[in-house]
Amino acid sequence: MPFSHHSHSGQFCKHAKGTLEEVVLAAIKQGFRVYGLTEHVPRYSLDHLYPEEIEAGLSPVSLMKQFTDFLDEAHKLKSAYASQITLLHDLDMLSSILSEHSNRIEYIIGSVHHVHGLPIDFDRATFDDALRKFVSTTDADTPCASHMDQFLSAYFDAQYTLLKRFRPEIIGHLDLCRLYNPGLRFSEYPNAYKRLERNISFATSYGALFEFNAAALRKGWDTCYPGRDVVELIHALGGRFTLSDDSHGPQGVGQKYPEMRDYLRGLRVSELWFLSRPTDGYVGYNFERGLTATRVSGEWWDDRFWKCESQTVQY
Repeated sequence: MPFSHHSHSGQFCKHAKGTLEEVVLAAIKQGFRVYGLTEHVPRYSLDHLYPEEIEAGLSPVSLMKQFTDFLDEAHKLKSAYASQITLLHDLDMLSSILSEHSNRIEYIIGSVHHVHGLPIDFDRATFDDALRKFVSTTDADTPCASHMDQFLSAYFDAQYTLLKRFRPEIIGHLDLCRLYNPGLRFSEYPNAYKRLERNISFATSYGALFEFNAAALRKGWDTCYPGRDVVELIHALGGRFTLSDDSHGPQGVGQKYPEMRDYLRGLRVSELWFLSRPTDGYVGYNFERGLTATRVSGEWWDDRFWKCESQTVQY
């Protein structure tokens, strides 16, 4: 402790800031001991590019080069700062790139950012476009509850496909699908809820860690991802939790961690886990890509990291 498994930098992500090395230096300054360097993998269709990537003139080919450049930089930084911090390398979202770079990717964050080809977390207008995909020409122009159930079901079906195919070690922002509707309760959408239960049960069956992701707090939620109802379901189904800041630059490293600590304490979360390399001397559950899930010893909230008034470094 402390640790984070999910991050981005402006060097390799258009909606982030700073360089990857600046992110690493911020993590070291704040006392992180394990920090995951992650990035979205390139998409192979122009239809799946974010508006910002299209505006920047990027293409599937240039995104592929950008991702391989990220892997090169991440491995360089891992060696350069090995005496100060444990850096892990991951990809966020999936594609066939995994087979091409499997020897350089230590773990996967399983996350879904698109439904029916449209990004659901770019802005509210794009999310509404994705939701309208489930409104037929014979329906009213405004989506209703049944359309939301279909949308949520499609999201969880895409997530399940990802889980079954790749068995990601970390389940990323599980309930991102309600980013713009934080008050939404999945139990009110029976088809979606059954799929949510299915996904959590499957991920739990192979030992995945569900991340508490601080990004939701930065976006106006009063909780992290996942919300309270999902946390209760994960706990009931035997799931295990980890932490991620989902930083988008050095200014976001550790941001909202104090609030995330308070959220977890309020939910009486007594155990946290993190990924480690077996060579680091930790003992725990081994994943197929070689990392180990290790439980934080003692009472995680007593770690000296939490004694700091603020974990955020200003840039």
